[in-house]
Amino acid sequence: RIEDKMKKTLIELILSIVSFSAITAQGLSVGGYGEVAMSRNFYSDNVYRYSNPTKYKDDPSHGRFDIPHAVIYLGYDFGRGWSMQTEIEFEHTGTGSAVEKEFTEAGEWESEIEKGGEVALEQFWLQKSFKSWLNLRVGHFVVPVGALNNAHEPLNFFTVYRPEGEFTIMPSTWHDTGISLWGDAGRWSYEFQMIAGLDAFMFNRDNFIKYGAASPYEFKVANNNGFAARIDNRSIKNLRLSVSGYYGNSMHNSFPNDLRDTRYKDVKGRTWVGSFDFSYKGKNLIVRGNADYGHVGDAVTISTIKRNMTSNNAPYKKTPVGQSAVTYGGEAGYDILGRADEKLYLFGRYEYYDPYMPASDQQDYTFTDVHRIAAGINWLPVPQIAVKAEFSERFRNERYNNEPSVSIGIAYMGFFK
Repeated sequence: RIEDKMKKTLIELILSIVSFSAITAQGLSVGGYGEVAMSRNFYSDNVYRYSNPTKYKDDPSHGRFDIPHAVIYLGYDFGRGWSMQTEIEFEHTGTGSAVEKEFTEAGEWESEIEKGGEVALEQFWLQKSFKSWLNLRVGHFVVPVGALNNAHEPLNFFTVYRPEGEFTIMPSTWHDTGISLWGDAGRWSYEFQMIAGLDAFMFNRDNFIKYGAASPYEFKVANNNGFAARIDNRSIKNLRLSVSGYYGNSMHNSFPNDLRDTRYKDVKGRTWVGSFDFSYKGKNLIVRGNADYGHVGDAVTISTIKRNMTSNNAPYKKTPVGQSAVTYGGEAGYDILGRADEKLYLFGRYEYYDPYMPASDQQDYTFTDVHRIAAGINWLPVPQIAVKAEFSERFRNERYNNEPSVSIGIAYMGFFK
């Protein structure tokens, strides 16, 4: 009968859909990470606190609540070595018009669309895997230079906020578009990337090259290319040793590319960063550390051009870029519970960083030189969730006030499928 045939066809259709969904779901991966943070800062937030530290020594404390990162991973394995991955990040609850008090312009209030709160596509790539030691990735991906960029998820560090040293002087999370070749070979792993070069006009005194990977436009300027690499070794049980770095010309990598003063046509702005980091994970003990150094060629000339030859309404900070920047630090945590399903780490961290190390003919700004200590706890009631609490303090040059704070936070990371 026609009715029976229709029922049979409908059942077959439903079974086909269920079968297709099951097959599709097998290749799908979903995950993410996120953080909620609260802090009380027992120091002044006045824009002149470094130019006149005595005046603001006894200012009241100030507090902040924040959601630094909320990230969604979506990936799919197509089979036959082909896969894709996306990572969508919401920073500081999203994007919009941010209001800030501009330190470099006499404390004026400015309202602007900026990267302070954003929705960003941090990863979007297609990959062909030939062997475990040979994979080709094309698209937008993380640049694994330094300890933080390589392991930026919140359960990979003890502090409530990301470690300040690398977060201050380098893009974080550093992500860019290009081609990546990577693989694992026994106890060694490697990655080599060709990406869009950094923009020297986005460098500044307080953050070195941090914003050089960002673009205020709907596209990424790539008049110059950059090259990044990372090598990891795990020959010693529980220990990873890693070196990573970046190199590329950063001058004439802005838009529009019309710097017509021929005096500067040969300025390259050669920029390089070298980094060493390690991680030890034993039964109850975790120890991590890093050391990073960066250098910008033609820093004096770049600073002069930014100050005198770029428009006042251009999206560049007018502060100079230092010739070099440095950071080093480490943290250690000990699990006092010793259980497989629940952890309670007591931790301590020290780091030093200076995003502005001037050339001999540049003005020095001693407040950029920072030592920071932090101590606290990380409680992991389950392996994917951490509740964090810490006391920290920044120590600058002796003429400036110390900057103590207390922070608490909760974070998660993991794949749900």
